[in-house]
Amino acid sequence: MTGYEAFCLYSSLKLHFTQESYDYFKYGGKSRTSIDAFENKKDKWFYYKLSRRFTNDEQARDFLVANLVHSSDVWIGHLLTDDCDVHYRARQKVIQSLSYTFTNEIAPLMNQENPNDSLMMRDESPYPLLLSKLLYGEVSIETVCILNSILNFLPMWDKKINDTIHYPSVSLKIKKYTPFIPFDPTKYKLILKKQLHENSENNATVS
Repeated sequence: MTGYEAFCLYSSLKLHFTQESYDYFKYGGKSRTSIDAFENKKDKWFYYKLSRRFTNDEQARDFLVANLVHSSDVWIGHLLTDDCDVHYRARQKVIQSLSYTFTNEIAPLMNQENPNDSLMMRDESPYPLLLSKLLYGEVSIETVCILNSILNFLPMWDKKINDTIHYPSVSLKIKKYTPFIPFDPTKYKLILKKQLHENSENNATVS
């Protein structure tokens, strides 16, 4: 990977995570960048240095995605810090054990008399339980993205959540990050159904 290629990848991914209208996959990762624009950048040496850290384009993309999910306005210079390596390794750990993470994180949500309550608005809170758990770090963004891909609750949240300061960026992040998560929808639907079935049996036993 060259410095210019690192610049193009960073530019297109940052557009994807910050602009509603731009889709990295739809446009094949292309954006309005040019070699002249790159050569005129005062911070271009950061891109050269960043490009030398990766053995292939996939690794570079995963690294950038992990850090843009953490902070969509991350500066190129900050990507060379140890903190960004930590974010990358944390995401890799979740992705490598995704079904285990998903199963364990949805279990408490399903272990309620009515699991759908986790997705609904509550009078005493501005957010649904699932969203609150995401914001407090008790549920991963990956689990929320997968659940939304199955249940499609985000349109309801967008309509009913009144917070216009913090929530819109969370909603955008869920929408933009989902295509980067490698998961089989059929497999995760089965995991969800199994959890719901076990919850139903447990509640029947208690009653």
